[in-house]
Amino acid sequence: MPRWRALPGELDPRVGGFVEQLRRTVDRAGMGVAAVADRTGYGKASWERYLDGRLLAPKGAVVALAEVTGTPSVHLVTLWELAERAWNAAETRHDRTVEAVRISRTPAAPGEFGPPAGPPRPTGPSESAGAPEPSGGGAADARPRGGSQRAALFLAGASGVVIVAVGAFLLTGGGDARQGATGSKSPSATVSSPRTLPPGVLCAGADCTGRDAEETGCGDDLVATAESVTVGPVRLEVRYSRTCGAAWGRITGGVPGDAVRVTAGSVLKTAAITAPGDTDAYTPMVAVTGADDATACAVLASGPTGCTP
Repeated sequence: MPRWRALPGELDPRVGGFVEQLRRTVDRAGMGVAAVADRTGYGKASWERYLDGRLLAPKGAVVALAEVTGTPSVHLVTLWELAERAWNAAETRHDRTVEAVRISRTPAAPGEFGPPAGPPRPTGPSESAGAPEPSGGGAADARPRGGSQRAALFLAGASGVVIVAVGAFLLTGGGDARQGATGSKSPSATVSSPRTLPPGVLCAGADCTGRDAEETGCGDDLVATAESVTVGPVRLEVRYSRTCGAAWGRITGGVPGDAVRVTAGSVLKTAAITAPGDTDAYTPMVAVTGADDATACAVLASGPTGCTP
């Protein structure tokens, strides 16, 4: 039975190559995952995720692995930098794809794809129903005929207005004849209707503030890393879900006592690693209109601090 699981098929080749190199490094050292965790200071569960390609190892963990296995760190760190760029790019593309699918499933607002068709061009006098012509000739005949033409044009114009009004009424959600007198209120109902969320997503915008991203369905396939930096051995990220309109801070590769916070305007949320063996922590969410609205900071138990741009 193979020691390592097959890597996820959708993994970027640069990330896959990096993970394979990590595996070879562990194999050459003759170490198990538990031994790697014990000697590097990063949790066993975290190393299992790193070596299965389910989570990108932080730079600190890569350097620590090189040290405990006697491997030159330059090559591993170079591979990690390439993998990090690919990982972040893949998360961003995936988030955009999910958002595009969500938008495609959302009914278009009235007039979103252009204004309703205009009224038909008025027909000529010969095609309009006019009043019967009185008998007689000369100038007397010209006056009734001219009046009939003006009446026909007026009726055609009025008909056009009615057609536009009826078309707009139907496009904005009317259609019941009993609502004809209040049809102009339909657009307001469309604007104020609640936002349609994908199945499993429990909040959006301000409703997400203070809530857990995983428990509300805002994580997994609906999130991307908007910003990331390294603070000492820890990787610090701003995680952003466009679908939920929310962001949160996350640290990976940490130790108990390391803390993370995220701010958006005057709203501040914090979290910390508290349990022995844990290496990750993420804050509750804050509502944002875009990824740039949020800033994450890390405060490590060993002293270093840092924030995302």
